[in-house]
Amino acid sequence: MRILKSKGEKILKKELKGDFKFFIKEANIDKKSKGYGLIRDKSKLSPEIASIASVGYGLAALVIGVERKWISYQKAYNRANGTLDTFLDDMEDVNGFFYHFVNMKTAKREWNCEVSIIDTGIFICGAILVGEYFKGEIKQKAEQLYKNINWNWYRDEKVNQFYMGYSKELGFSGHWDMYAEQLMLYVLGVASPTFPVEVSIYDDFKKPVADYEGIKNIVHTYCGTLFTYQYSHAWIDFRNRKDKNEIDWFENSVKATLANRKYCIENRKKYKTFGENSWGLTACVGPKGYSGEFGAMPAMSKLQGNDGTISPSGVAGSIVFTPELSIKALEYYYNSFPKLWCKYGFKDAYNLDYGKPWYAEECIGIDKGTSMLMIENYMTGLIWKYFMENEYVKKGLQKLGIIQKTKEAAKV
Repeated sequence: MRILKSKGEKILKKELKGDFKFFIKEANIDKKSKGYGLIRDKSKLSPEIASIASVGYGLAALVIGVERKWISYQKAYNRANGTLDTFLDDMEDVNGFFYHFVNMKTAKREWNCEVSIIDTGIFICGAILVGEYFKGEIKQKAEQLYKNINWNWYRDEKVNQFYMGYSKELGFSGHWDMYAEQLMLYVLGVASPTFPVEVSIYDDFKKPVADYEGIKNIVHTYCGTLFTYQYSHAWIDFRNRKDKNEIDWFENSVKATLANRKYCIENRKKYKTFGENSWGLTACVGPKGYSGEFGAMPAMSKLQGNDGTISPSGVAGSIVFTPELSIKALEYYYNSFPKLWCKYGFKDAYNLDYGKPWYAEECIGIDKGTSMLMIENYMTGLIWKYFMENEYVKKGLQKLGIIQKTKEAAKV
């Protein structure tokens, strides 16, 4: 990919380094601890709580750090290896799936949280990545963790859809019944060498299509929040590919991102935080707490969750889709709101519509992780390069019919 030679490039590098620091500094590196390698969900609140998605992104941070000489190969290797040992030996799992939130030191379930298929998916993507990068015993351990996952256990055979959550107290709940961030689950699920799901599961979730302000045929998510168009793309290179129904998921994310920006411009009189360089509605922490319903049109919901909150991760995580527009927005945030910056780069969010200007105190792992992977992919294609070398990823895409549009692969 091309890099813009501007001040924006410096901001990208600073944000990338800050994201990397989050995953290095907020990790448990006590080699005697059962929670070795676990990474905090947030930088300030609940310091004892790790999220398995943060760990997945943290594994990717090790690959980025080695390539950029921010951490030695041996230190990164040891940390990746030890982290996978934690998941193999000390983490509670149910049919290979892990709890969403766990204790940093004990690796035990916290908050009576769910056994999460999507967060397990993000973690496994990170494990697959370090396996491809470091090879050897790390690849063997990553593959074992992947083989342990019983994808069919998490599938509701009545509707042929993955459930959304499971807890031992309540059983299964919800369904991945429409397009969102879960594409990675189908790629991994159908390619499993141990517990594969049928390819038809990819066909049996809804893919609603709508237009917005001249942008045509967007396969949209429930509330139009940008992370749903980003998470799977941070790992899987969907460029130059279409599925059997002619859906180009990469171009779809481009269109959804442009629609998100247009929505913010159209609603700038309603929310003074919004504007041509302040956009990117996505899940983040707001003045009233964390919300996954900050979104834009097109959407199935009425977007009643919007309150003017904007997260820099919305545009940073979209940089592979809208590079020039994302960089302009990041420049605007950096130059206009010094309180939005911290030791880990951009804080999670800001809001100018909540009395006096409000700035999040937190950095959140999933937002830092998406920003980090997408910036690195934009600059070098590093994450895509190694993740796409995995035999199961290639097999999954092939089985789903998500194949290259031309004989020549897209070039970074």
